[in-house]
Amino acid sequence: MTEILDCDVAVIGAGTAGLAAERAARSNGTRTLLIDPEYNGTTCATVGCMPSKLLIAASHAAHAARSTGMFGISVGNVTVDGAAVMQRVRDERDRFARLTRESIEEIPDDVRLEGRAKFAGPKRLELDDGRVIDARAIVIATGSSPSIPDEYAQLGDRLLTNDNIFELKKLPARLAVIGSGPIGLELAQAMARLGVKVSLFDRGDRLGGIRCDRVHAALRSAIEDDLKLHMAVEVETKVKADVVEVSWSGQSSGDADFDYVLVATGRPPNLESLNLSAAGLDLDDQGVPEHDRETMRCGESAIFLAGDVANDMPLLHEASHGGAIAGRNAVACPVIIKTDRFTPFSITFTSPPVARIGKSEEDGLVTGTADFSDQGRARVEGVNQGVLTLYAAAPHGRLIGADLFTPGSEHLAHILTWAIQQGQTASQLLEMPYYHPTLEEGLKQALRTICAATPIELPEGQDRGAPSGA
Repeated sequence: MTEILDCDVAVIGAGTAGLAAERAARSNGTRTLLIDPEYNGTTCATVGCMPSKLLIAASHAAHAARSTGMFGISVGNVTVDGAAVMQRVRDERDRFARLTRESIEEIPDDVRLEGRAKFAGPKRLELDDGRVIDARAIVIATGSSPSIPDEYAQLGDRLLTNDNIFELKKLPARLAVIGSGPIGLELAQAMARLGVKVSLFDRGDRLGGIRCDRVHAALRSAIEDDLKLHMAVEVETKVKADVVEVSWSGQSSGDADFDYVLVATGRPPNLESLNLSAAGLDLDDQGVPEHDRETMRCGESAIFLAGDVANDMPLLHEASHGGAIAGRNAVACPVIIKTDRFTPFSITFTSPPVARIGKSEEDGLVTGTADFSDQGRARVEGVNQGVLTLYAAAPHGRLIGADLFTPGSEHLAHILTWAIQQGQTASQLLEMPYYHPTLEEGLKQALRTICAATPIELPEGQDRGAPSGA
């Protein structure tokens, strides 16, 4: 006889978003079931944010050691022990993953189910062991996986993605990277600064989604200092003995041999095994259920999305926020509460970091740019490179977005994102205290440009010294 389990909210996937959704639902007193085939930990801890930052941290140390000459300090010949680098990455990665798994184990045993789920109806799931779950509402939080285009599938053990690159026992001598998004940029530059000969290829002509031409030019110049960059090219690969021959044509052409090819062409959502046809959902042209980002609800159903599977903002803070929204609304359904989402922002941890915030287009757009090549604190630290551009809406200079490639931009991006989310104007931000000498002072040049182009007067009832609200 088929075992049938009943619950109020079933959550498919125990990553960051799924955990947030289950926690939000259970904290509201409902009966929950959390379904995952492995409970290995979150993407961030196992193959994403944390192991990549460990590799990047090693590359920072190597680059800093080679760059002491400007300060009159000599450290002698700098060598990189690639095996030791990768061992530390795995050791620390495993610690983060273990702590994540331990937190998952705190979820009650009768809530956690191990298995793979697929839809058998709009409110029914089947597990791969034959059990059936009837739920009042369902949250899909199955995450994403690396995209491997067909032309690279034949590379076998010479193919790397962010899911397996951290398992390398030592650093390769030569690495080809396909894709100039966040994963490609971060890992390409980190490997190059650790002594790997890296070439980065992309079909497009834009790095990291940067919108401002000046910021993009600064980013491109910095990346080209560390590795070979081939943009707007088509790539072909062929395995020859223990190497991969890569040939390319387009804006440039050539061929070269590499030990591995890292494919960083995106992470599409994990949806294929869910049998979504049984759920009765409308899908977009990417096969993702159509949903409202402010509620995470799919149409008028009792099905919700959360995290990377939603295919819009694959970032941990967005996954956590979206999971909480989905979990709360799954409990309340059919009563649905709309939640304002965060101002969109992302950071790519190159050196310097890249950040993209909010919007870059609006009627009456005003921009302000700051060049960090001679910024005081940046020059003191010997990191004086990069550009940032702020976007503001006329007529009052309300900040709406920014592109950054500057030292400290991971921190500057938070200041700007918070200001944008609070509806602040350039003049309001300029009136804040700026300690000297700091990188934050670098914002003032761009803010002053916006203020010069917009009137001081603010909308009726708004104080120049107070935030205007969202």
